[in-house]
Amino acid sequence: MRPPVSHHHPQPRPCGPHLRSHLLNDTTAELYRSSVTEGIERVAAKLATTARPFTGVTPDALSPTIDAVDLDEPLHDTIAALDELEDVYLRDAVYFHHPRYLAHLNCPVVIPAVLGEAILSAVNSSLDTWDQSAGGTLIERRLIDWTAARVGLGPAADGVFTSGGSQSNLQALLLAREEAKPGPGGREGSADRAKLRVFASEAGHFSVQKSAKLLGLDPGCVVTIPVDKDRRMQTLALAAELERCRAEGLVPMAVVATAGTTDFGSIDPLPEIAELCSQYDTWMHVDAAYGCGLLASTKHRDRLDGIERADSVTVDYHKSFFQPVSSSAVLVRDGATLRHATYHAEYLNPRRTVAERIPNQVDKSLQTTRRFDALKLWLTLRVMGADGIGGLFDEVCDLAHRAWAMLAADPRFDVVVEPSLSTLVYRYIPAAVTDPAAVDHANLYARKALFASGDAVVAGTKVGARQYLKFTLLNPETTLDDIAAVLDLIAGHAEQYLGDTLDRAS
Repeated sequence: MRPPVSHHHPQPRPCGPHLRSHLLNDTTAELYRSSVTEGIERVAAKLATTARPFTGVTPDALSPTIDAVDLDEPLHDTIAALDELEDVYLRDAVYFHHPRYLAHLNCPVVIPAVLGEAILSAVNSSLDTWDQSAGGTLIERRLIDWTAARVGLGPAADGVFTSGGSQSNLQALLLAREEAKPGPGGREGSADRAKLRVFASEAGHFSVQKSAKLLGLDPGCVVTIPVDKDRRMQTLALAAELERCRAEGLVPMAVVATAGTTDFGSIDPLPEIAELCSQYDTWMHVDAAYGCGLLASTKHRDRLDGIERADSVTVDYHKSFFQPVSSSAVLVRDGATLRHATYHAEYLNPRRTVAERIPNQVDKSLQTTRRFDALKLWLTLRVMGADGIGGLFDEVCDLAHRAWAMLAADPRFDVVVEPSLSTLVYRYIPAAVTDPAAVDHANLYARKALFASGDAVVAGTKVGARQYLKFTLLNPETTLDDIAAVLDLIAGHAEQYLGDTLDRAS
């Protein structure tokens, strides 16, 4: 039970020289160096000695340790604070670099990007206006141009870094809403928002529905399109829904195609979707938050064919470019459409700065204050190169295919679909148990027991009404032996659950 909230407000203390010594400036460079070095040493030690991706600690076990910290009583010592941090965070963190972390779309990070994180945090540039960022603005713009060229969006393309895929999808749908053509009976120059419809695969990301709500669109405006056996959007069903939309006097605002669904890593048929969007004069958005790693691939880039016809694209470098969170962007074919996110404030980016050709990124962004996250990708490209990033992503995609073959040959498991990227959805199927609900419970138990042990971390999802497990492979250090060992652990936990259940029933 959490302690009651204290309403005690400590008396402010004068800001003397001792407190000012914690400000990062020309006089505290040595303290900065020693403090950061000490923190790096702690993290390096954890990385070198972490034997499991997780300790298995529960919320009830860890909460009292954190609740006991008196935030109104500082320790006045960096070493003491780092010692405390060991107990409240570092010891029990979930470590994505471990080869048996196989759960969500969390990647191990490359060292050049971590270096970039350290630099950008210390300098603390804000990427909203030129007079707060200078070179940072130009670096971000160059990386947007580089990514848009990799996508193939054309010479008018533009974009901006975002906090993640959900924000990118929100901004893309905002632009699509503002660009939507009026349907029958619509107002001149804009579409009646009550008539707007968005089309997305049933395997698409939930941020599409959330974005529609935030944009003030009608409940139910998102039309869900069924998927085929490979979990790709069915284009025949999409065509039928677009035609029905037009016949009913509604306005097809956008189609959201997915290049790497969260659950299956499936890639929608982008060329066919592009044809339909052209036919129905509909904005095509491609959510490539996961699949964007293929932009740097030397082996599998063709899986993204058709993405170059999109009106907007979401990319998450912090998924398949091995970047620390956050590092993402939204790209658009026509940079002029970004005007729908523009607002001029006299104290920040007055209109005169446009005529003066001052490059203010806030003119393109939903955010105002914004981190210089682009620096991480910049240093990664300058140290490793695009082929280096693509090679790492190719490794995990190839590993997923080998793991799929292993799962398909293992009678203990049912695997749903051959992977397009690096995700596998499967479930344990005991031969002696025919009750689907019991199998569901066994798989749920196995996942929870595995997490509690800390030996490995896997994800879960549902396929239809049935409970499945999921590997999201983003670590090139993971081996087929690691995957085989985790499958044996899952089977063991599931068998234990089923055995205990039968014993209780008898």
